[in-house]
Amino acid sequence: MLVAALTGGIATGKSVVARILGEKGCYVQNADLISRELMLPGGEIWKELVRHFGQSILRDDREIDRKKLSGIIFRDEAERNYLNRLTHPRILEKVQQTIQELERQGGYDIYVTEAALVIEAGFHHFYDRIILTHCQLEVQVERLCRRDGISREQALEKIRSQEATEKKIPLAHYLIDTSGSLEETVEQTEQVYLNLYQDVLLKKSGLL
Repeated sequence: MLVAALTGGIATGKSVVARILGEKGCYVQNADLISRELMLPGGEIWKELVRHFGQSILRDDREIDRKKLSGIIFRDEAERNYLNRLTHPRILEKVQQTIQELERQGGYDIYVTEAALVIEAGFHHFYDRIILTHCQLEVQVERLCRRDGISREQALEKIRSQEATEKKIPLAHYLIDTSGSLEETVEQTEQVYLNLYQDVLLKKSGLL
């Protein structure tokens, strides 16, 4: 089975590309959903976050207030690094468990992790292929403002808190520019899927 990562900055179209790849027959696992599961009340990560940030990050139902936590980490690099060190290794463990189970069961040729920070976490070496979504800055800002209901300045602050796309491009095997229409994104994603399937054949033949 080919193991790929779908990554890219905030609001660069990862979810759209992930949906298309899933429709084509890839097994797609969302790292953010894994993170949510790890942060459920009473768990190890939950306890550590409450110890570190205090009770103020909890909602009335004792779940982590992700919006409040997000507000903290986007503005404080040290806290952002702390959260990443805490969660990223455990997310990778879950990914590895999923891959092992899928390989045991059979049925999928391509596994894809949808995760924003694969390269920043240094986990890109784990994957056979890296797919990077990107778009023009103004498109990214507009999407983020519309999606999160925030100002342009707040959107830029979030974007700048992540590693620049230019630094990630050399590490990617496939690029998908989502600046244009949905149809253009679909066309690029379908071509990437065909390329991934060729990679599957290379891996099966021992050439990858």
